[in-house]
Amino acid sequence: MTPLLIALQFLTRLPVSLPGMPEPREVGRSLLWYPLVGLLLGLLLIGAGYLLEGRPALLSAALLLALWVGLSGGLHLDGLADTADAWVGGYGDRERTLEIMKDPRSGPIAVVVLVVVLLLKFAALVALVEAGQLLPLLLAPWLARGMLPLLFLTTPYVRAGGLGQALAEHLPRRELPVWLAVQGAVMLLLGWMAWLSLVVTLVAFAWLRGRFVQRLGGTTGDTAGALVELLEVVVLVAVALA
Repeated sequence: MTPLLIALQFLTRLPVSLPGMPEPREVGRSLLWYPLVGLLLGLLLIGAGYLLEGRPALLSAALLLALWVGLSGGLHLDGLADTADAWVGGYGDRERTLEIMKDPRSGPIAVVVLVVVLLLKFAALVALVEAGQLLPLLLAPWLARGMLPLLFLTTPYVRAGGLGQALAEHLPRRELPVWLAVQGAVMLLLGWMAWLSLVVTLVAFAWLRGRFVQRLGGTTGDTAGALVELLEVVVLVAVALA
């Protein structure tokens, strides 16, 4: 149960307390629960969507987006902001990029990227609410957080120390591929939106992972957070445009 609590505490702002300091092995095994934490977030968002049915689309979309950000505490948005600053300010240099990521301050590039990403999410949510399509509210957080274990499984972690290193060193390599495949198979039972969402997510994941490896030789906690936000946007926009 401790790995589940670790995943909930790290990925959400739900009131969760750990019984004590977790062992590194438990931290690594928490990756198994990341997709289900995403599924839980999606269920909460869908529930909110049903409660807002019949309300003005713009207001409903704004409230859903606020809830979405609040449930995660802006964790992944912070990673996206740091990654955006570092990617532009790093000028293609690995060490400079990593150094900028450690700076807690946000520059103009970070602000612009955050505004664009949130605007795209909001616009897609408006379109989905108007069309009465709430399933993407489940699929986007589920898929995005399901890709985090895949990222750590397939990509070197390049920053020493912290939770990210414990995840990378102690992740359950034999169980993760099977568990992710099961999650994907279950998701496909939900119909064409799930198929479309899975395809665009995998394509975007492969492209983003390639950029991380090309620039950094692997991933960091910040780029993992950026991955979540960008994959969520891709899913919402793809389904809204379909």
